[in-house]
This record gives sequence, structure tokens and C-alpha cells, in this order.
Amino acid sequence: MADAADTPMLSARALSCARGRVRLFAGLDLAVRPGELLQVAGGNGTGKTSLLRILCGLSEAEAGELMWRARPVREVRDDWKAGLLYLGHRNAVKDDFTPLENLRFSAAIAGEALDADRALRALVDIGLRTRLDVATRNLSQGQRRRVALARLLCGTRAALWLLDEPFTALDAAAVAQLAGAIAAHVRGGGAVIYTTHQPVDIDVPTRACVNLDDYAC
Repeated sequence: MADAADTPMLSARALSCARGRVRLFAGLDLAVRPGELLQVAGGNGTGKTSLLRILCGLSEAEAGELMWRARPVREVRDDWKAGLLYLGHRNAVKDDFTPLENLRFSAAIAGEALDADRALRALVDIGLRTRLDVATRNLSQGQRRRVALARLLCGTRAALWLLDEPFTALDAAAVAQLAGAIAAHVRGGGAVIYTTHQPVDIDVPTRACVNLDDYAC
């Protein structure tokens, strides 16, 4: 029997993706294992966001199959959904909630306990020290992004993180804080699939890259 660490957490076989009448990519295979960091690269319009949305179930692939821990996701849909955390371009925060209330809400949706002190520390570390009591609707786009990303600093049971441009609109200190959280998650046996347009040093032992330019149609 294969060692659990050698079994892909999430894998895809022969994925194709179309947007309207335009096929973005085809024949894509990928796999990410526990303790791995996988970057999705490619030029604008190659389907990086579309791929992440397929991997988390928000969009359907035109063709191909997804596997969660070596089983088709259609057979283990609940485990697949419970095992991942997706942060996309839309920050999925509630306008009427404060940053702390948003963290509590997202943790409750995931069925996870959230320590208030840890949540406050995450918000401070991500750069929201002076905005803790402000309704999210009154925050800038960059600050709203930080609210969403603070969830990663709080800890989560999700084994796989799918992050779409997580470093956008962050200053150098917040980038370093987030890179450290990603590295800690991977070193602890989690996995991360992410996109980014900016070079960021993430200190992990195992990393890989899939370039969608290689699968363009």
C-alpha cells in the first residue's frame, strides 16, 4: 500500500476548461500532496482563476476528472468540500460585520472553533490594528482583502488551501506574515495551490509549478 504522504491530496486528470465558446486549456494533469506547495502560472486569460474554481467545485470542467485522496470527488464530495479552503478575488466578507465578526462567521460556517485572542492577533498582524471596530463596508479593498486573509493566520482544519492572488494589495510586512503562514501550513503536512503575479519567497521543502501556457488551446 502506498504511503499516505505519497498519495495526492487533490489531483486532476485531463482537465479542459472553456469560457463561453473559448477553450482556455485542455489536457491538464496536476497533483498536490501533503507537504507540497503548487503554483499555477500562466499569462493573463489562460484560466488560472477558472482552474482554482474548478478545483474547489465552484465551476465545472468541460472535461476531465478530479480526485480527492485518490477517490473521485463525486464519491467523497463532503470530505472534499470539508478538506479545502478557497480564497478567491471576491473576499467573501460581510459588509455589516467588523473584521472580528467576519472571522467568527467564517469559522462558524466551517464548523470550527475560533479563539478570540488568536483572531485579534491575526487581524493586528495582517495590518488592521486601527480598523478592528469598523464595519467592513467602510474598509478599502486592500483592507477587505486582509480581513479575508486573516482567516489563514487563525488556523483551520482545511488540509488544502486554494489561494487566488493572495498577496495582492498587501504591504511588505503583511506579505511576509502571509508567506510565513503558508509555509507553516505546508510544513505541517498541509498543501497549498496558489496563483500570484509577484515573486514571493515561501520557505517550504517541496514546491512545484504548473504553467497553463503549456496547455493553452
